[in-house]
Amino acid sequence: MSLGEGHKAGVAAGHRETAKAALEVLKAGGNAFDAAIAGFLAACVAEPVLSSLGGGGFLVAKPADGDVSVFDFFTETPLNRPLRNDVDFHPVTADFGVAQQEFHIGMGAVATPGAVAGIFEIHNALGRMPMAELISPARMLARDGIRLNRFQAYLLGVVGPIYQTSAGSRAMFCRSGGDELLSAGDYYRPEAFADFLDAMASEGPDLFYLGDVASRITEMDGCVLSREDLAKYRVVRRHPLHTRIGNHEIFLNPPPAIGGALIDYTLRCLRLSQLRPGDFGSEKHATALIHAMDTANRARFDCGIDRDANAGAQALAGMDPHPPSYRGTTHISIADADGNLAALTVSNGEGCGHVVPDTGIMLNNMLGEDDLNAAGFFEWPEGVRLSSMMTPGVMVDPDGAWTAFGSGGSNRIRSALTQVILNICVYESNLAEALSRPRLHLEGNKLSVEPGFEHTPSWPGEVHIWPEANMFFGGVHVMQRDAAGGVQGA
Repeated sequence: MSLGEGHKAGVAAGHRETAKAALEVLKAGGNAFDAAIAGFLAACVAEPVLSSLGGGGFLVAKPADGDVSVFDFFTETPLNRPLRNDVDFHPVTADFGVAQQEFHIGMGAVATPGAVAGIFEIHNALGRMPMAELISPARMLARDGIRLNRFQAYLLGVVGPIYQTSAGSRAMFCRSGGDELLSAGDYYRPEAFADFLDAMASEGPDLFYLGDVASRITEMDGCVLSREDLAKYRVVRRHPLHTRIGNHEIFLNPPPAIGGALIDYTLRCLRLSQLRPGDFGSEKHATALIHAMDTANRARFDCGIDRDANAGAQALAGMDPHPPSYRGTTHISIADADGNLAALTVSNGEGCGHVVPDTGIMLNNMLGEDDLNAAGFFEWPEGVRLSSMMTPGVMVDPDGAWTAFGSGGSNRIRSALTQVILNICVYESNLAEALSRPRLHLEGNKLSVEPGFEHTPSWPGEVHIWPEANMFFGGVHVMQRDAAGGVQGA
């Protein structure tokens, strides 16, 4: 969405109401960072499976007159690790139609949320408008309700067993509080969330971390979080990971998140393939991607990045890539008329299945995410920031055009972003083409391929050719601002 004629500012997001809320703030005089906050809060209503204040995320900020920085408000492990058998922690299966994926949920899967602290920290550092005005679009949306569109209904169906788990969740996401999930066209009206936003507007983040809501969270049956876990949470501002491909400079989410370091390594592998603009869709293109992904997967294991993100990222940076030889997450990209860019990626995992009483907030299941617990469930160190694959970022081309990007692709985030970056920087695709071109994803010994490649990619393991484009491969949202101030998005 753009401001209108001239396209001097715009928003790329996963739902029209998310983008609309951000755009309203831009029109009212807010900047890109104000708009990112408003968009995120609106997404908690419009994209409820993907967005929640019970999770966390990252904002990559490029002020018009400043350097790129990263706000890390991702989740943290509890200070005391319970035994797995002592807490509510169990598997459920998400059904994508032609593929399935197992997730773990329950109150034993909840990590300390950072989202509320994150929006207030971003606002204090870079915001322009009063927080109450940024909250207003989401509050009105929650109060009035919203009809589920087909895509949001599809997502709810994919993770249905999670949202049918508890009475609190069923009251929000099932018809008449029963077991039948809301469908496309049904109204989703989280009035309790509207009330929470009213209270948050006046009380600030202390409501969530020190006040009444903190009490409600820690008193939930089986909760592994303590009042101390919530009280000690802090947002961290970091320097970005800086890399390049072709003539583009790229700024990514740094450790303790691991997605940026792995994308950087994959891009370095791809440089060795010497791909050219006309190679897209060819056997050379597919082979280079597969080999780069496979090499990065092996390097991830060898460098130990899942055990120690900082040491692993340093080890990855020092590795010479071998030449090719063989969840609930959403994103918002914003460019404003002043030249500020914001790339915000947030996640609630898939949700733990339990809602904080009288808030409309589904808590996360980050301690039940396979990709965040490579050492095994309940093997996490206590009281530390969880690592993440979320990788919002910005990049600049030689002509001075800045692009904000990110993906809500579960453990497909790094493959989705790597391919979109490749499409823009090497294959010289326009934004719409860069996002719509078919992708592939390698996980373990299984290669998943969207239709549209000239040749069936060669891989010695299992190859799954999907019948059509699918959310499995991850959504990407991009907003670009050229040197003359014009914007475009996809």
